[in-house]
Amino acid sequence: MLRKHRQIPRRVLAGATGALAALVAVTLTGCGAGGGTTASGDDSITVLVEAGGHGELQPIADQFEKDTGTSVTFVELPYDGLYNRLNSEFSSGALSFDVAALDSIWLPTFAEALTPLDDMMTDDVQSDLFPALVTEAQVDGSFVGMPAWTNSEILYYRTDLFEDPAQQAAFKAEYGYDLVPPTTWEQYADIAAFFTQDTDGDGQVDVFGTDVKGAVETEWLATLSQTGETEMVVGDDGAVSLGDAESLEALDFYTSLLPYAPSGAAQLDWAGSQNLFNQGQLAMMRFWAHAYKQIPADSAVAGNVGVTTMIGGPGGVAGVPGAWYLSVPSGTSKQEKALEFVQYAYDHNELSVDTDLGLASRISVLEQYQDEPGYENYGPLIDTLNAASTIPRPANPQWQEIVDSALIPMIQKAVVPGADNQKLLDEAKAQVESIIG
Repeated sequence: MLRKHRQIPRRVLAGATGALAALVAVTLTGCGAGGGTTASGDDSITVLVEAGGHGELQPIADQFEKDTGTSVTFVELPYDGLYNRLNSEFSSGALSFDVAALDSIWLPTFAEALTPLDDMMTDDVQSDLFPALVTEAQVDGSFVGMPAWTNSEILYYRTDLFEDPAQQAAFKAEYGYDLVPPTTWEQYADIAAFFTQDTDGDGQVDVFGTDVKGAVETEWLATLSQTGETEMVVGDDGAVSLGDAESLEALDFYTSLLPYAPSGAAQLDWAGSQNLFNQGQLAMMRFWAHAYKQIPADSAVAGNVGVTTMIGGPGGVAGVPGAWYLSVPSGTSKQEKALEFVQYAYDHNELSVDTDLGLASRISVLEQYQDEPGYENYGPLIDTLNAASTIPRPANPQWQEIVDSALIPMIQKAVVPGADNQKLLDEAKAQVESIIG
């Protein structure tokens, strides 16, 4: 019997839809967000999906119906509403859907209620997926999700600033090396300091070198992996690594950028960061790859945005995978059709490329488009997700509680001037240990 899962409050959406969905109005389709029922008949299935990610699946669903005659009805919900719907229906056993798109961090929570996809996860399939995605998809020895799309933070920078001869000359005179997109922590800090400038001479900073996000955890987790830390906060054995040398190094670097970032770091989230960059107030930004397609045509930086691989620390380049998975509940009576749709979505993953998010999960699909105009973000995404230090978030059912109750509060306190980072890490460790029991 599936255990009762707690409800998870969320301030922002995670993974691929993280920054976008904060700006997207929820559009209800199909059965709607109320007490929907599974579409009737053998020639139809119902797919439960978060609103910001529906667009990734619609082209696949349209082609699936043309090719198989099976119609797909989507039920869209906001992020927290989707989790609560899954929680409620899995716990009660009264299912209204046949397939669900799940955030990667939910797979361990709902794994025992999902149909294993081991037969679908062939060696050929696994070889076309990033290593971290293969790891995330497997819970307790069984694959319970097929990646539908994936994401990671990459580095955004303003080409108008980086390619300005006057800026290039001034930077080289001050730092002794050429002004190019940074690849290391040291270069990132130098360039962030340099581009924190008063451009109109009024004594006020007009452009900041970077931002520091205090209201989200993923960017600090990427920084943690960049130290070479091999277990993200909680190891497979339940040991908590917070407070060790690597976590302190990561938090120290993260907060060392505060002088080159706008004020209000403790409340800055994905949407706020994206707005700052699009308004021309940041020279650089570490952000999810999908945002490259979201830059408004009338933005202050439109036409002047470059993207490259995420920066690296002592352990090299690392990002945090932000993947969503298609899963089939074991309780649906339409197992065959549901599994057919999941396989079809993998086989036709390229149909997700020309969408609002423009994301895919297969390496071959991303590589196919990476040299096409408008897809300049694909190469950096591939390189970041393939980096040896890029690891998935822990397969722990309490992970979201760890994030909400320990990690984000720790980061928000750390971005306050005068914070004792070691003490904050030690306190967060004790809280995580309490959560996981």
